[in-house]
Parts: sequence; C-alpha cells; structure tokens
Amino acid sequence: MFILIVGLPLYVILIVNLISSFDRPNFLVELLIYLLSGIVWALPLRSVFRGVGQAEE
Repeated sequence: MFILIVGLPLYVILIVNLISSFDRPNFLVELLIYLLSGIVWALPLRSVFRGVGQAEE
C-alpha cells in the first residue's frame, strides 16, 4: 500500500516534470506520450493490484 501512497505521486511528479521540460510536441506524439505514461505506471504494481479484493488467508 505504501507504494501507492508514495510511489504513484512520485511517478506523476516525475512524468509531469519530464514532459514540461520539452517543447510541446504535435498532437499525435503528445497523445502517445500520455497514453504510454498512463499505462507504464501500472506495470510494476500488478502484484499489488492482484492482491486487492482477495480474501484474507
């Protein structure tokens, strides 16, 4: 749970700073950047999401 509270906001801050450090790309490139950055954050957290909603053992 700690990774969701700390890691996800840090990822968002990193992506926003990274994107804002460059000039604005054309629409399709910008769309691709936001789509990829919106998907990539979930990949390392798959194990956390698999455990959510399962019965306690």
